[in-house]
Amino acid sequence: MRHVIALDVGGTGMKAALVGDDGTLLHRARRATGRERGPDAVLAGILDFAAELRDHGVERYGEPAGAAGIAVPGIVDEHTGTAVYAANLGWRDVPLRALLAERLGMPVALGHDVRTGGLAEGRIGAGRGADRFLFVPLGTGIAGAIGIDGRVESGAHGFAGEIGHIVVRPGGAPCPCGQRGCLERYASAAAVSEAWAAACGDPDADAADCARAVASGHPDAVRVWQAAVDALADGLLTALTLLDPRTLIIGGGLAEAGEVLFRPLREAVRRRVTFQRPPAIVPAALGDTAGCLGAGLLAQALLTAPSTTPEVRT
Repeated sequence: MRHVIALDVGGTGMKAALVGDDGTLLHRARRATGRERGPDAVLAGILDFAAELRDHGVERYGEPAGAAGIAVPGIVDEHTGTAVYAANLGWRDVPLRALLAERLGMPVALGHDVRTGGLAEGRIGAGRGADRFLFVPLGTGIAGAIGIDGRVESGAHGFAGEIGHIVVRPGGAPCPCGQRGCLERYASAAAVSEAWAAACGDPDADAADCARAVASGHPDAVRVWQAAVDALADGLLTALTLLDPRTLIIGGGLAEAGEVLFRPLREAVRRRVTFQRPPAIVPAALGDTAGCLGAGLLAQALLTAPSTTPEVRT
């Protein structure tokens, strides 16, 4: 049975799958990334994991995968197949596509984790059928994927979609990127967790705890949550003005709060728009499988157009 290998590498864990021609997940596996062992060990672990997936395909389906796709965090150059920089993995200029292709003996596509997840959401998830969409996962940080006619735009230098570094509070909290007042310092799951822990006096409290407190009407939680929603709406307004998406897909940990997030967010965006046409604001549909499914789509594209990866415009 023809299939491809899909790998989604995160800071703490790796998700993988063998994906059939029809998009069916034939086999799933997970493994710790092991970043505490250092960048070389992480790389070796990825190569070993991918080789095991190839071997499983041969054993189970009688043939090796036709191609592999891998999604990684940080700065990614899809054109050269290089993981340029990933702070949480300790990588700099890793020729990951070439290393995987050599180990596996098959063509490999490399993608940025958020753009790859956005590709899946746009093709087979919440953005299916939308000619223009913006995918924004709200996790430890905030990034974005700009979808155009079934592709995801990477930009001239691989930085397109970094909505988390739009300045929404000039002169505000310092951001690791070097600016002050970036969106992700106010509206990410990590930012909400930090603000709620300080407000409630429990250092172990997180964004999910804050969402539950909001649902129960806790005034301090409502204040913390609304501040994050307002910052997010300010950042999204800039993105909507520049990109004019038809659908805005919100994912990540904060989106798991459901209408506790989406009801005030839709209202906050509605209050801010003037001439802009507000998009449909919807929750992501694929959850934490989006990156893996997107990596599978990248790999499948290699089988139909070996010389290009048309899903990503470089």
